[in-house]
Amino acid sequence: MEDLKQKLKQALSGRTAQRILNPSLPKSAVLMPISYKQGQYYILFTKRTQSVKYHKGEMSFPGGVYEEGDGTLVNTALRESYEEIGLAPADVEILGQLDDIVTRVSSFIVSPFVAFIPSPYQFKLNPKEAEALAEVPIMALLDKARMREEPAVIINGKTVITYVYYYGDTVITGATARILRQFLDIFAQVTGKGEATGKD
Repeated sequence: MEDLKQKLKQALSGRTAQRILNPSLPKSAVLMPISYKQGQYYILFTKRTQSVKYHKGEMSFPGGVYEEGDGTLVNTALRESYEEIGLAPADVEILGQLDDIVTRVSSFIVSPFVAFIPSPYQFKLNPKEAEALAEVPIMALLDKARMREEPAVIINGKTVITYVYYYGDTVITGATARILRQFLDIFAQVTGKGEATGKD
C-alpha cells in the first residue's frame, strides 16, 4: 500500500495540474478519498440528498464552495469532507491534485484532490447533504465494460467529452465522472493494470 501511495504521489507531483482562472465563476474543491481493504483499493463516493441546491441525488465526491476562511482550496476540500461525512482532516493524507474542471449545470470551477484515508472508518453523514456512501473498487472502474463515453458537450466555451461509470446500483456521471476518468488514467499508468480509456 505504501509503495502505491508513493507512486501516485510521484505521478501527481510530476505533472502540473491545469488550473482554470476565471473570476466570474465560483471556486470549489472536492476530495477523492481512496482506501485499502481486503487486498483492494476503493474510491469513496457520496450520494447527494434531494435538499442540496445543485446536483440533487447524484453520486459525487465530498466537497463544496471555497470560503475566504479556508485560505487554500485543499482546505476547502478537507473542511467540506468533515462537514458532509465526518472525515477528520487529521485522518486524510493528500497525495496530489488533478486538473480543474467546470461543472455543466452549476458552472463551478472544481479543484479535485486525491487522498488516502483509513479503513474501516466511522463516517458521520450530514443528513442535509449526504444521503449515502458508496465504496467502489478501483479495478472494477478500470473495466472498460463499466464505462460509457457520452456525446461531447460545450462547457465554459470548450468541447468536453463526458462519461458514465456503472457499478451495481452506483451510477457516476457529470463532473464526478470526468474527474474519475482523469484519475483512472493516472492509476492505470502507475500500476500497469486495467484500461481507463475504454478503447482498444
